[in-house]
Amino acid sequence: MKQEDMLEQPSQASANFINVGERTNVTGSAMFKRLILEDDYEKALDVARQQVENGAQIIDINMDEAMLDSEAAMTRFLNLIASEPDISRVPIMIDSSKWSVIEAGLKCVQGKAIVNSISLKEGEENFLHQAKLLKRYGAATVVMAFDEVGQADTEDRKFEICQRSYKLLTEKIGFPPQDIIFDPNIFAVATGIEEHNNYALDFINATRKIRQNLPHCHVSGGLSNVSFSFRGNNPVREAMHSVFLFHAIKAGMDMGIVNAGQLEVYDQIPAELKEAVEDVILNRHPDATDKLLELAPKYQGDGKAVVKDNLEWRELPVNKRLEHALVRGIMDFIEEDTEAARLEADKPLHVIEGPLMDGMNVVGDLFGEGKMFLPQVVKSARVMKKAVAYLNPFIEKEKDQGSSNGKILLATVKGDVHDIGKNIVGVVLQCNNFEIIDLGVMVPCAKILQVAKDEKVDMIGLSGLITPSLDEMVYVAKEMQRLDFDLPLLIGGATTSKAHTAVKIEQNYQQPVVYVPNASRAVGVCQKLISAENRANYAKELDAEYEKVRVQHANKKPRTRPVTLEQARANAFDFDWSSYQPPKPKKLGVIPVDVELSELIDYIDWTPFFLTWSLAGRYPRILQDEVVGKEAQSLFDDAQDLLKSLCEGGSKNGKLQAKGVMGIFPANSVQDDIEIYTDENRKSVAHIAHHLRQQTEKPKGANNCLSDFVAPKHSNKADYVGAFAVTAGIGEDELAQAYIEDGDDYNGIMVKAIADRLAEAFAEYLHEKVRKEIWAYVPNESLSNEELIREKYQGIRPAPGYAACPEHTEKQLIWDLLDAEKHTGMQLTESYAMWPGAAVSGFYFSHPESRYFAVAQIQDDQLLDYAARKNWDRLEAEKWLGPNIQ
Repeated sequence: MKQEDMLEQPSQASANFINVGERTNVTGSAMFKRLILEDDYEKALDVARQQVENGAQIIDINMDEAMLDSEAAMTRFLNLIASEPDISRVPIMIDSSKWSVIEAGLKCVQGKAIVNSISLKEGEENFLHQAKLLKRYGAATVVMAFDEVGQADTEDRKFEICQRSYKLLTEKIGFPPQDIIFDPNIFAVATGIEEHNNYALDFINATRKIRQNLPHCHVSGGLSNVSFSFRGNNPVREAMHSVFLFHAIKAGMDMGIVNAGQLEVYDQIPAELKEAVEDVILNRHPDATDKLLELAPKYQGDGKAVVKDNLEWRELPVNKRLEHALVRGIMDFIEEDTEAARLEADKPLHVIEGPLMDGMNVVGDLFGEGKMFLPQVVKSARVMKKAVAYLNPFIEKEKDQGSSNGKILLATVKGDVHDIGKNIVGVVLQCNNFEIIDLGVMVPCAKILQVAKDEKVDMIGLSGLITPSLDEMVYVAKEMQRLDFDLPLLIGGATTSKAHTAVKIEQNYQQPVVYVPNASRAVGVCQKLISAENRANYAKELDAEYEKVRVQHANKKPRTRPVTLEQARANAFDFDWSSYQPPKPKKLGVIPVDVELSELIDYIDWTPFFLTWSLAGRYPRILQDEVVGKEAQSLFDDAQDLLKSLCEGGSKNGKLQAKGVMGIFPANSVQDDIEIYTDENRKSVAHIAHHLRQQTEKPKGANNCLSDFVAPKHSNKADYVGAFAVTAGIGEDELAQAYIEDGDDYNGIMVKAIADRLAEAFAEYLHEKVRKEIWAYVPNESLSNEELIREKYQGIRPAPGYAACPEHTEKQLIWDLLDAEKHTGMQLTESYAMWPGAAVSGFYFSHPESRYFAVAQIQDDQLLDYAARKNWDRLEAEKWLGPNIQ
């Protein structure tokens, strides 16, 4: 989710809940406080990074400590964050009781900041003065339910203060209501004091009233306060947090400080504990606190009762057995139960349209409410497909046709080979009775539109991962307009965004164009589009939403001031080459690499694997996470079983194979280019690698270009550059398709997810070999897998198409240098996507100060300069550099 979109999300279910991480708060984290006081800002940045990796969508930063210069600490830390793309991609919440610290922070934050907090406790004049300054900075703000009398504790007081604050902000100074985040105060319940018994219910009811009566605002809170009375009994606290959050989110709470390690899955709280906790949270009985106190010791320490699946459900009626199997993803009895249902039904088709679809509707509802996770839904689909496959011969005999919610065509656009996300969306939509026609990958526009006409589909969904896919999507939209299509167009994939959809695609096609960020949103979007009446209303909403995005985009100011290419080059990475001797590789030239899959397992970074399945959290901690841990462990176990079977048979006979090639070559830099020579005499240039330079003002750093990390030609130093291309996807498509054709989408998707991880592991494995043995510039390196993942090694391996080297056509240089297709079978599409999809390629740099960075936005002078170096005209340069042009 982009920063500018973060505060625009509706609160409809827990899927839209925004989690605020507070570990970068000196008042809330003893470790963070120690790091800041010890001036160890590098490790303090790791705390922020870990929060983002673990799913925090906003990070709260507080430097209010008596022994600190809080303003200086806030300024320094925020400036460091600004140079860390993996942290600064989420919004910053500046948290301080000192206004001077807040202002210092606002001067540093790139993009939209959130201030925590302002209130009426010092009167209206000071409140409005601070709010005007926040409005000038373009910041959102948390508004505490606190006035001149004190903190609000009852439902009426909470709403009264928030309503008064809202009117002052919106009517007196025109503060954007969508930038107001009310905190109506979460207080502890079950304290033994009768006046406290209604605190949780007061918050929930006040939240509902705020969201119903104060349009576009948000509601937040610190969850841990509610269970303070039971500190020391984590199982009870976790249950209290889960129950409170379940009801508060339904009432409209859409943001908060929530520790995932203290949150039980709502539906898996033991029944007696859940009832007792709900009695307390909702204040349903005068003796609710006493009953929970009596029950609490049973759950002390690790005494959580686990809800285990047993065979009692086999005694249920057949329709309930089918529902249970679908929700739990149980395959064991599905054919037996499907047959029993068929014998009870008038027609076999009625089993699908009746109990099976009823069960899948339950799955869809649970997923939409955040009570089921994506891997569970895909397992449910596998059960459904097995049941349908069993019924199909009977249906064929009667030549019966069932009904569906609608027919949707999905395709990864021409030139792009990535389809995991598309496949997941297709499975989720099928679970909701949509008929899916999946054309696969690299699908030309003409085929997409012809099939859409022939099959009379209700809408088209386009997917893409690489940046050239964005242009192809624009082309498809233009063709749909030219050919008078009247179908909605869905847009999704890693490179897509609401802004790109609004600015580049939607204006080329007069029918609804909808950006679908993930599988959890797809069902709701398609349900709105399938009905003509709902579609018209939804189209009006989209028009207004996209127009707002276009205005924001047009008025968007660059985060930092641009500089000319001449100025950027004058501020290049400064290094004393005269006192440095680049290391000479042990081996030069092209080296094919074969490796057993089993050798790559120890190099796997599993965190992105879970993200593929929409489970947020860092491995291995995610396996103990109290929200998604159980499902994460189940998913991980399934992955290990499949990985074990994939490793059987070795590199020649296995179902999945890995192939790679790498090489190191004599090279020197000439300004922003790197000349790669045919041999060590360096008289003949075989290839030139063209790179881009950062082109924004850098008061405290260099305007980096990858060529800066290779010795300049005029230094007379013999330097080198490497390249590699690896895949773990030989056989990937065939194996995944075999699973899918057998009705097993779960393992079909799993194959591709594991192949992706193995390809990345192969790149990590090979880079280690290069550093220690082939180039051998750090022969004694000894790093753990965690340190490899955190890139603690010397040297870098940037990849074309990514931040430091964003221009995709440079992959062709790698293919030419290494004769990659001959050695590996890997190919480049016309958009320079790598096939197989589970592939990684890039360059090797050995310089001890080489680092990853983001080129980001470039100016017109660099666009023309790059075009000249590549022998392109302007249009060709704009085609490949479009996303980077200022």
